[in-house]
Amino acid sequence: MKKHKYYLAAFTAFFLWGFFSLGLKPIAHYPSLDILFYRVFCSALTMTAINLVFRKKNIRKNWNTFSVMPLQKKRSIAALTLIGAVILSANWFIFIYVVNHVSVKAGSLAYLICPILTTVFAFFLLHEKLTNWQWLAVSISAFSCVILSANHFQDIFYSLVVATTFALYLVSQRKNSELDKFLILNIQLLFIALLILPFYPKYSGAIPTETLFYLCLFSIVVFFTIVPLFLNLYALKGINSSTVGILMYINQIINFGLAFFYFNEQISLVQLFSYCLILISIIVFNKNIIFEKKSKSEEIAVVSKSI
Repeated sequence: MKKHKYYLAAFTAFFLWGFFSLGLKPIAHYPSLDILFYRVFCSALTMTAINLVFRKKNIRKNWNTFSVMPLQKKRSIAALTLIGAVILSANWFIFIYVVNHVSVKAGSLAYLICPILTTVFAFFLLHEKLTNWQWLAVSISAFSCVILSANHFQDIFYSLVVATTFALYLVSQRKNSELDKFLILNIQLLFIALLILPFYPKYSGAIPTETLFYLCLFSIVVFFTIVPLFLNLYALKGINSSTVGILMYINQIINFGLAFFYFNEQISLVQLFSYCLILISIIVFNKNIIFEKKSKSEEIAVVSKSI
């Protein structure tokens, strides 16, 4: 029961991200870099304001914890935080470009591949162990991705780049768990903002004047950046990277539904079959947690009858 809150956090994060295209598509006529600039700057300012106004005690507590750590541990936390920020910024830009200038399905395919890469990276880099059932789920997912990528080289290329960056971010932040996750995320966003700030004057377009842009930006900052990223990092405190990775498929099933029902992108029977396989893989991978409650209830019933 203790881990259920971490599963719920991961589920909620990917559920929200599933609707990300609703915030991006209405402003697709804006350059991808402009969307990235405003997303990062507004997210960093919002989180900094929240921390400085409402979480001063938490900042002091984390600073005191960090101060007494050995030098090697400090360097490790700093490196993981800043490297994670660079990887995350690359992932954001490429994903925005893919959704707005390639296709929603290509963006969806990226995060279909990502759980597989996350599992592989976690296995080799973090030595996370998987059960035979979980390996079966990963195999089913891999098979479905192979089917989806057939005859779509451009999509698979962009998808691999997006998937690799986010998988590396997840794995790196699994090891970065000593300090408050909201504060870590704030530092990462501030670092990303500092990295891209020198490029803003030269590569940004005219300051947007449309109300629609700022409404979409608000939804992107709050519902598709701060809230899900924090929930994602929080989930990594209690469950391993491969589990968080496989739950990412929730995002893509919603994305698939939006692409078909809302954006009217054509979906073949092969793609429909592949997504059904992915849904099966989620259930198989999380078999223990899904059926744990039922099993415990059955055990209690058996004990009660025996009494």
